[in-house]
Amino acid sequence: MAGPRMTPQTIAVLRVLLENPATPRYGLDIARQTGLKTGTLHPILNRLQQAGLIESFWEDPADHEDKGRPRRRYYRFAGHGATLAYQAVARADATATGSLPTLRPQPGH
Repeated sequence: MAGPRMTPQTIAVLRVLLENPATPRYGLDIARQTGLKTGTLHPILNRLQQAGLIESFWEDPADHEDKGRPRRRYYRFAGHGATLAYQAVARADATATGSLPTLRPQPGH
């Protein structure tokens, strides 16, 4: 299976998720961190999910109803998604700088 197209926007999303690979992030948080509009972000998240790099889940209603805000959908790496993301970001960095990739997965991720 071919992976998703690694556009600069997709790489930006992966960078945000890689800041702490074990921590789920919600869409609006990712949008704020990347500067992407949600209309650009959500198709990227969908492609990453279809490729098996990430998975998503909805927060428990009890976590948002008393706060008066909409329910959040969270995204996190699935399986080897973080490893594949590190590789994609390293390739993008190498292409941009013309040097060898230096980004390495941290132990336990």
